[in-house]
Amino acid sequence: MEKAIPFALAASVCTATSSVCQRLGARDSMPSGFDWWLLFRLARRPIWLLGIASMILGFACQLAALHYGPLALVQPILALELLFVFGYMAILSSRRVASRDWLAAAAMSVGLGVLLFAAAPSGGRQHAPGYLWLIAGAVTVAVVAAGLALALALHHRSSAAASRQAAILGAVTGIAWGFVAAVIKEFSSHLSDGAAAIFSNWSVYVLIGAGAASLLLASHALAAGPLAASQPGFTILDPLAASLLGMFLFNEQVAAGTGALALEALALALIVGGVITLSHSHLIGGEAETRPADQATVPSIQEWPSTS
Repeated sequence: MEKAIPFALAASVCTATSSVCQRLGARDSMPSGFDWWLLFRLARRPIWLLGIASMILGFACQLAALHYGPLALVQPILALELLFVFGYMAILSSRRVASRDWLAAAAMSVGLGVLLFAAAPSGGRQHAPGYLWLIAGAVTVAVVAAGLALALALHHRSSAAASRQAAILGAVTGIAWGFVAAVIKEFSSHLSDGAAAIFSNWSVYVLIGAGAASLLLASHALAAGPLAASQPGFTILDPLAASLLGMFLFNEQVAAGTGALALEALALALIVGGVITLSHSHLIGGEAETRPADQATVPSIQEWPSTS
């Protein structure tokens, strides 16, 4: 179990690096509608490709962490991703990260960690029945489609609209990632059965398709507006959706005693409070602003040029 901790920390750093690099590569690339070719255009930008490489490395570290440790240990550590993202923003941004923004990010990370720790998911089965997968897939697609329609109805007439669009797209991306995590769990149960069993099972193909769709959603979220707007959706809704799917699909059990419920309520309050506080941050509405030319010459997260 001790091996899971460094792998989970490495996964957090890698996914945070991926978000920042993809944002740097995708900013100023938001199309007027949903662009199916956005990934191909972004693939011409080295900084975006670096983000994808970091995402793949983070995925490998997460798999290793889950191999050595339980979900209840690994997921709270992965929630530190949000703090690492804010660390990058503090270094690269021309705008100072205020104390309350740090506190909001910390509250969300701690809240998510406490929630998963208090719930302590356990038990469950290796495989979920096919009809449950159909229900889970249909609900996920419906929720993501509704969120996508709402996001695309917003026009970039102001920085506030761009932030709202990024936040909505970040939320639906987090939900999609949660579904992908559930598919990964199904897929991982076949890894010891050999190549024939792996490629004859539906999970590998759904994983490829759902993973590609989630990457496309994430790219739109990162292109739409400030990283501080989309990142909470990535960080919070991914493990929450995965946990709910774990209960629905794999019959995982969560703690429901008085003490556990009290901790879960406290954790939800921390998450909601952090989200509300961060929604009023200058980082949300001010990313598009450029700083005066006589200030520092190091490019900020807002000002790094996009290569094409």
